[in-house]
Amino acid sequence: MQVSREEILHIANLAMLNIKEEEIDTYLLNLQDILNFANTVNNAPVEKLGITIGANEAKNIFRKDEIKNFKDTELLLQNAPAQEQNMFKIPKVI
Repeated sequence: MQVSREEILHIANLAMLNIKEEEIDTYLLNLQDILNFANTVNNAPVEKLGITIGANEAKNIFRKDEIKNFKDTELLLQNAPAQEQNMFKIPKVI
């Protein structure tokens, strides 16, 4: 796909860019390179590839939500800035 100077100026106008006359050729070449790369990616052979949802095979591992009593509450609360009735005391959030 070939991009014209008028299209560059139109895109710059839509993006509210102030492009100087001497910068138009640079923008034209850069946009042309981007479109050529996108065309290369679009034309890549993918017929024999499987469907990929992510880059790795990691899956969520769910566990049953169970209540567990912690036996040593002193140890649990030793670094708490404030505590009340064997619980963390936090500032009121509204």
